[in-house]
Amino acid sequence: MKLKSTLLVLVSLLIGLTSCSDSSNSDSLTQEELSALSKLDTIKITLETGDRMIFDKTDITVFEGQAVVVTLHHTGTMAKSSMGHNFVLLEQDVSVKDFAYAVADQKVNEYLPADKKGVIAHTGLIGGGEITSVTFQAPKKGTYDFLCSFPGHSSTMKGKFHVK
Repeated sequence: MKLKSTLLVLVSLLIGLTSCSDSSNSDSLTQEELSALSKLDTIKITLETGDRMIFDKTDITVFEGQAVVVTLHHTGTMAKSSMGHNFVLLEQDVSVKDFAYAVADQKVNEYLPADKKGVIAHTGLIGGGEITSVTFQAPKKGTYDFLCSFPGHSSTMKGKFHVK
């Protein structure tokens, strides 16, 4: 029981530290912190974005097979139609640039391919003041790209999703 309490405190501290920073870099996690994260069945990640086209985290680290909950919080005030944001995790062989170009005219599908080809997980598109989330199982070990697929956003709203 004491070990569970210690892990819970450590994880809470880690989440608090990474959520308060402008950018979370997985390379800055210590071996001890990575070890604690690897023991979790579910890892919860909060991404914040606003009326500027940036995510507050550009590096996310999870472990193969973990349940992952990504919560996207649009802290801005602009409407979904003009400054909508989403989180899209791409398969390893999919180019961010090519994907963004291919879905730029897919407004009816919230800027995602109708068949979801190349997508591991995604949230819905949200506007200012809204929150959404997606739950999925971490894929096999490797590095994956994530982005916002709203037209023009992926040039600055992208990052690396590291699976250990």
